[in-house]
Amino acid sequence: MSTDRLKARLLASAAAIVLSTPAFAQDEPLNVLATVAMIADVAANVAGECAAVSSLLGAGSDPHLYRATAADVDKLAGADLIFYVDPALEARLADVLAGFADRTPTVGLARAAFDGDALLDDPGEAGAIDPHLWMDVSRWVRIAPVIADAIAEQRPGCADAMAANVESYTARLDALHGWVGDAIASVPEGQRLLVTAHDAFEYYSAAYGIEASEAIEGISTESEASIGDIREVAAFVAQSGVPAVFVETTINPRTIEALVAEVQSQGHDVTIGGELFSDAMGDAGTAEGTYIGMIRANTVTVTEALGGVLPDWPEALHDWADDWNIAY
Repeated sequence: MSTDRLKARLLASAAAIVLSTPAFAQDEPLNVLATVAMIADVAANVAGECAAVSSLLGAGSDPHLYRATAADVDKLAGADLIFYVDPALEARLADVLAGFADRTPTVGLARAAFDGDALLDDPGEAGAIDPHLWMDVSRWVRIAPVIADAIAEQRPGCADAMAANVESYTARLDALHGWVGDAIASVPEGQRLLVTAHDAFEYYSAAYGIEASEAIEGISTESEASIGDIREVAAFVAQSGVPAVFVETTINPRTIEALVAEVQSQGHDVTIGGELFSDAMGDAGTAEGTYIGMIRANTVTVTEALGGVLPDWPEALHDWADDWNIAY
């Protein structure tokens, strides 16, 4: 989307603002609260100085299982704008979010930014979607203009600056998307097999040429893996010659450790290839605590463990790497 078209879109949205809003409020950063940091990081890049952005869930938190605390309710009550993904992700927050939607603009980005064709279904639950859209960079970038629209409704004076931010950030994510594709393409055919604890990587697999993606648990982590689930995935790993499987930062590693033991009992030697960020980013203040860094870290781990070679880091992201002292 061009800058001029995006400016026009944001200004049109901003025209609907309530005219009685005090002038001093328009000069203050909007208090934006996201459920997960994958949204918050995009929002911060889009909003710039026009919003103070934070997230409810931090590193290591599983949004499928997370329940709101009293402190979370206070944060939600103080927000001017709330973003979440979809009840398929924040299942135990859904009622709380619905309650605040009556008084605070609340946006479910999976439905606001994507049409049905862009959403994968949850095969385990009729009518539900797979909410892990951030795993495909080319999809996740679509939330940026939607976030800008929502902020501009309350801060119309920010429309021009946010239009420029969206364009700049989109260019960065386009470069990241291409780099991930090149990295996975370097993995030898027959080894592009991604085995994880829960089914959070279908969008990643579809976007970047993973030949098969298998998980012990389904899209939600609400149900625990059974011995039968572990044996079924172990049979796939052994028969397909998968070289490595992966733990996740939000799930107890014992599930994957049990899988490795079962695979070895079937006569195939498989290793744990590393830890992936699935439903949460890394610690705040680290490279992996940014969306770009999360996807980069996952791709480095998967590519190297499965026998690929990392391509050169894109020039469009050299400034990001410099900010985090990452060599390229």
